[in-house]
Amino acid sequence: MQAKSNPLQVIINPPGIQFGMPGDTIQLYVVVINQGDQSAVIDLYFVFDEVFQNLTGWSSSPRESLALAPQQNSDEVTFEFQIAANALPGTYDYTLVVDSPLHYPQDTPITFPNQIKVLLKEQTAIRANDPTFSIRPNTNPNKPLIFNPSEPLQVEVIVDNRSYLVDRFRLSCPDLDDDWFTINYPATGFEGLGLVSDVTALELNPGTQGQILLKFHPPGDTLAGSYSPTIRLYSESSPDLVLLDLVYIQIPTNYRLDIEFNTILGKVSRSLGKYELSLANQGNIVRELILSLKSRDEEELYTYKFDPTEVRLLPNRSAVANLTVKPRPWWRRPWFGAGLVVNFQLDIKDQQNLPLPNTLPQGSLVWKPRPWWQFILLLLAVLGLLGGIGFIIWRILNPEPLRLENFSASNSQITEGDEVTLNWDIHNYKQLQKLVLTGKGSQPIQPISYDFSNGIPETLGKGSANEIPPCQVKEKQELSCSNVKTGVRTKGNYTFELQASYRNGIQLFSRNNQVANQTTEVEVVEKQIAEVVSFQANKPQYTKGENILLSWTIARPFLLEQIQISGSADDGTSYSEPITYKFNQGNIADPKLQKLCKQQNTQMQCTNISIPAIKAGNFAFEIKAFPNNGSEKISSKKTDSKIAILPKPFKIVSFRINGSEQPNLVLNEGESATLTWRVEGENIQVKLLPYGNDVKPVGSIKLPVNQAFPPRIGLLVNDISGKQQSQERGFAITVIKKVEPTPTPSINPLAPNLPSNSSPFKSPLPLR
Repeated sequence: MQAKSNPLQVIINPPGIQFGMPGDTIQLYVVVINQGDQSAVIDLYFVFDEVFQNLTGWSSSPRESLALAPQQNSDEVTFEFQIAANALPGTYDYTLVVDSPLHYPQDTPITFPNQIKVLLKEQTAIRANDPTFSIRPNTNPNKPLIFNPSEPLQVEVIVDNRSYLVDRFRLSCPDLDDDWFTINYPATGFEGLGLVSDVTALELNPGTQGQILLKFHPPGDTLAGSYSPTIRLYSESSPDLVLLDLVYIQIPTNYRLDIEFNTILGKVSRSLGKYELSLANQGNIVRELILSLKSRDEEELYTYKFDPTEVRLLPNRSAVANLTVKPRPWWRRPWFGAGLVVNFQLDIKDQQNLPLPNTLPQGSLVWKPRPWWQFILLLLAVLGLLGGIGFIIWRILNPEPLRLENFSASNSQITEGDEVTLNWDIHNYKQLQKLVLTGKGSQPIQPISYDFSNGIPETLGKGSANEIPPCQVKEKQELSCSNVKTGVRTKGNYTFELQASYRNGIQLFSRNNQVANQTTEVEVVEKQIAEVVSFQANKPQYTKGENILLSWTIARPFLLEQIQISGSADDGTSYSEPITYKFNQGNIADPKLQKLCKQQNTQMQCTNISIPAIKAGNFAFEIKAFPNNGSEKISSKKTDSKIAILPKPFKIVSFRINGSEQPNLVLNEGESATLTWRVEGENIQVKLLPYGNDVKPVGSIKLPVNQAFPPRIGLLVNDISGKQQSQERGFAITVIKKVEPTPTPSINPLAPNLPSNSSPFKSPLPLR
């Protein structure tokens, strides 16, 4: 790697091509020896193109300067190449330059071309003794091989067997079909001896190099563009090695398009001219063509039709389009001579604006002259024209009379709230003097008069800013009126009459005082509303705190705005605030109600809709269906019978004396007895026996124990409404007398008027 006469010797390590994957860092080591007779300053730098700059991310070349005395070696200089993480596989060229312009200007610069090969990520990491291969010529995404369709594209695959074993190597292109490429292995020399019939691998001794020829010959229908097939090398000694590389190939674009235009029928009298267009895509791109014609004459005296109008052609494919040409207009057909020649030219447009042939086919159509019998038709046409002129003159002198037609309602049956509108047509309306609209029916209708003496009245001829005028002139003498409002909206049957009066003195034979009239009938029906068909509860009796389950069926639910459920007691008081369920254009807005309702045909059935039983008593529930169409009518229904809501059952939760619930208690005289009780329920009366006074459902009292202490104490609970049986709980008390010289009588604070030895119990208190 050095020139014999050069005073500078350069040692590069590694000396050959370097391998790396995207994201790797590659190092290059350089040692320079000054073999000259003078000291020198030596510069090291690189020369590279834009492709290599993008690969390494260098904006400028790294440089190193060395100062060496005669016969002095430099230290090892290290350069690092950081391969971009998004680098595409390929071989990239660069040049190392060693220069000493001040001291050895005649012997420098010295250039050392080198390469970096970016491997595929799928490739196995290459060790020191693993085989390698390279491709000549080198390619990368910016330096592809250009394919010439006239000859195969050949590359050399150089294989280095760096191992210590004899190895056989095979090549494959896994990305390509077999008709894309051919692999030629070098001959072994034994083919002629009949030992082998075909060479299927490259055999290399240890430390030797060989080559495999790879030819690319893409099929004729291969599209133009850039291709990067993968090359894989297989080693029989190391089958687990994955050795990969890419070849970048550019197939130039071929725009060749062959066009052939044939005439099938070129002379016509009543038929269409017929032609056939053949298109053959001899290029290597997809063609999308739009077919049309353009005239070669001053006038375009034809219409045409391509079948198909658009053609899509793949490479090496052809298509046929049929063309029919019709001469026009009919009066341009010649009466005599050889006929009318219509000239045209094919006009083809590529939807991708790709090049087309410079010259496109031309064609012509001969329109034969008319037959002799058409002269008779021409003569009859002239006579008819003269008769028509005479009729027009007669009609001017005697114009067509006014005619009132098509008097009808826009709809013969409408819904209450909509307005009745009328339509009519008047021929020769300029003879009209006055229109009078009258009507009779359930609602009194005032006659409406329209004066046409000064033209179309403003009420009919002009609409509001956003409305079309009711009456519009069609042609010259016809006035068409539609959606003329009458103001009638009330339910009932109506008959309308329209009278048209002639204008005086407008005709040659005046029709003074003549009147044309027509009648029509309209029915205004009552608005439909959502109607409650059924409404009931699932049982006649509930207990307060339960859920009352209601079910109903409503016809025409699409007319619902809301449902309201309310209740009332026997005395007229309301059960609670009404419960309302909203609807949006007939659709249930409440998600809970949606799960319990279903629509079938034109009815909505809702089952087991729960409302809480919050009051005791007898209540009648009513459902109301409010319509969404503006009707004031509301459909409602009550339950067939009143629903009884019973109060919650009451119970004595606890009744204790001094914290004990034992039915038989022994108390010592002089002590205190603490009574506590708790009763749950509504509308109840709680009495403490034997005293008989009312106490609260939850309470306590402390009593002194003495000889007047009652032998039985009880708690009695009664239902005020009388619908539940009374409950009672009590104790039997034994008082142990305290021995004292002088007993002191005690007075019961709850019954101060009772003697101490008397008992208020009228009957024994049952013990529990």
